[in-house]
Amino acid sequence: MTSYAPEVTAEVLMEALPYIQRLFDKTIVIKFGGNAMVDEALQDAFARDIVLLKQVGLNPVVVHGGGPQINQLLEKLGKQGEFVQGMRVTDRETMDVVQMVLGGLVNKDIVALINRHGGRAVGLTGRDAGLVRARKLKVSRQTAEMLEPEIIDIGHVGEVASIDPSILNLLESKDFIPVIAPIGVGEDGAAYNINADVVASKIAQVLGAEKLLLLTNTAGVLDKEGKLLTGLSARDVEALIENGTIYGGMLPKIDFALDAVRGGVKTVQIIDGRVPHAVLLELLTDKGVGTLIRS
Repeated sequence: MTSYAPEVTAEVLMEALPYIQRLFDKTIVIKFGGNAMVDEALQDAFARDIVLLKQVGLNPVVVHGGGPQINQLLEKLGKQGEFVQGMRVTDRETMDVVQMVLGGLVNKDIVALINRHGGRAVGLTGRDAGLVRARKLKVSRQTAEMLEPEIIDIGHVGEVASIDPSILNLLESKDFIPVIAPIGVGEDGAAYNINADVVASKIAQVLGAEKLLLLTNTAGVLDKEGKLLTGLSARDVEALIENGTIYGGMLPKIDFALDAVRGGVKTVQIIDGRVPHAVLLELLTDKGVGTLIRS
């Protein structure tokens, strides 16, 4: 462990104090994904960040993805992954794998790591206690030759119909840390694979979260010169989309961020999960590691 002069340590702690006071007893929803989920050192740093947040009086709620891990298991099973408009085609066999990986392997690994560092984490999927109600996602495609759009069936892929936060409120009241896999349940009882960013955004809105953090494999939102844009309003974001500054893979994440701030979340931060202790740096220091979006 790196050793610092006492006065440097004291300055770091005093810098964090006003942020701790401001965020005390506030709910912070954190979407855990990207490199931070597959690099052991980053996993460990993330778990310690979550435990520290809880210890100083914040209420972290973790929602995680697991795409790379799902791909690895499907490859081992000899099943080729298929994607339509960036979404995994999920037949019944693939859904079994998704539940096994997200609700089992990945979820329990995150829970165990947080608990190993002194936290009290509880693993859930959206199916538990009806936390995430889902409906089948309909995807359409249309070409110039088509008179009407074609509806594509991508299987057990869903969108959020509603969130019942009762189980999360109960866990929070008992000082547990919820860790949620993005699997929803339909009216017919079937399981649906849902984008983790969507689930995190909707849960943040229903809980009235102070902040939503989205960990990514990029530094945040960049301008056309590649420089990080640190503070944006919803109107700023809309202008950046219109002029083509925000495009491609960042667009869906930005849409979920805008949905969250319009739904009552105070701020959304898109942060670089490749940076060790990115969560603490963004929340408790003057120097963040990403882009803050406010309503």
